[in-house]
Amino acid sequence: MQVFEQLLQRRKVLALSAVFGELLQGARNNREKKIITGFWINLPKMNEDDLFIQAGNISRENKLFAKGIGLIDSYILAAAIQEDISIWTLDTKLEKVINNLAI
Repeated sequence: MQVFEQLLQRRKVLALSAVFGELLQGARNNREKKIITGFWINLPKMNEDDLFIQAGNISRENKLFAKGIGLIDSYILAAAIQEDISIWTLDTKLEKVINNLAI
């Protein structure tokens, strides 16, 4: 079994509304929308109060926009910092920031 599947089964994956909003925005059909919505409904969620404000501050303090990191990625970074959790990504720019911020 893959590591991600194990984490899902142990409920160690958190859902963020901004991420699922982006996924739904890109859903190509009702089947994809249903799959994305199903994950959203079933995954554990974190408290996202003021997370966009934290994301804006993290972005500003670390000049992330100038490094090609947008607000949604900054939001993910803020969530990881708040919850002391890891981020899995294939985004090389985001990965570099993660390594530099020691998240």
